[in-house]
Amino acid sequence: MGVFLFFGATMACYAGITLLWRGTALDRAWELNPNGYRELARFGTWIGLPFFVLSAAMLVAGIGWFQRRPWAWKLLIAMMAVHLVGDLVNVIRGAVLEGAIGLVVVSAALVWIVRSGVRNVFDRPGR
Repeated sequence: MGVFLFFGATMACYAGITLLWRGTALDRAWELNPNGYRELARFGTWIGLPFFVLSAAMLVAGIGWFQRRPWAWKLLIAMMAVHLVGDLVNVIRGAVLEGAIGLVVVSAALVWIVRSGVRNVFDRPGR
């Protein structure tokens, strides 16, 4: 999970950069999700700033995950809950396939994270 957090932090930072400084060679990555870019671009360049906050949160959670810190486990659960809400909003807005896939994947990951075997690793004193 920590590796996924680091990957997510990298991608969120990348998105923030490309949304703040448009028209660079880095914009080519948005060819993978042109609809996402169009929707985000409507908000102006400032929309890149929340991606830096997300990137920082994911980076901190990834570091804490590898250190088996209880706060990192809780932070990841909170971020995944927000992700679930976003996927639900996507389903309601009509992006049924994308939202449904996200709901299934994030729900499965969340079920794994809250299992006692995983939770106990973060609850042990002296880890």
